[in-house]
Amino acid sequence: MAKLVPINQSVNELIGLAEKSNQKAQLALYDKYSAKMLSVCRQYIKDLQFAEDVMITAFHKAFLNINKFEPYGSFEGWLRRIMIRESISYLRVQKNKFNVVEIGDYHFVEQPFNTSSNTSSNTSSNTSSNASSEIQGAIDQLPVGCKTVFNLYVIEGYKHQEISELLNISIGTSKSQLSHAKKILKKRLANLKSKYNGTE
Repeated sequence: MAKLVPINQSVNELIGLAEKSNQKAQLALYDKYSAKMLSVCRQYIKDLQFAEDVMITAFHKAFLNINKFEPYGSFEGWLRRIMIRESISYLRVQKNKFNVVEIGDYHFVEQPFNTSSNTSSNTSSNTSSNASSEIQGAIDQLPVGCKTVFNLYVIEGYKHQEISELLNISIGTSKSQLSHAKKILKKRLANLKSKYNGTE
């Protein structure tokens, strides 16, 4: 009879069992981290279903290579890096928009940002929730290259050198896309601020 593996068992113990292909330990690790890892994938992939598919693929790769995890590091951080790389691989296959044009010649076409919504009857908690949702929506509407560089630099803390190597672009292109992302978001978030302040 297979031994049950409780989810509150220490991460190191679960990793040790998962290295031996213990499926219950793998499931316990999945249950422990899947919500956070889906959030990571969702930062790069707008469609939730595709983000879930990428997350599952990334977990599969993580379990296949779990013996490469260094026990003195953060397992969650190790998983995040796998999720990010898998998300980028997905985007590269689907969009192939990373290795575009160099810094001075790249012009972005902004997508319309919908700020029309009836918020007068919402409670303050709903307003806050809606604002957070629309901020994420503003990030989602960034061109894919901009959004990816923005997430890597601002959220994950990658340096431009690391981003250039990860995305196979120049450091200048990484800096340019981050600059464009910030400009677009600044404009859209100013509209959002006006909307919730009732000055629009």
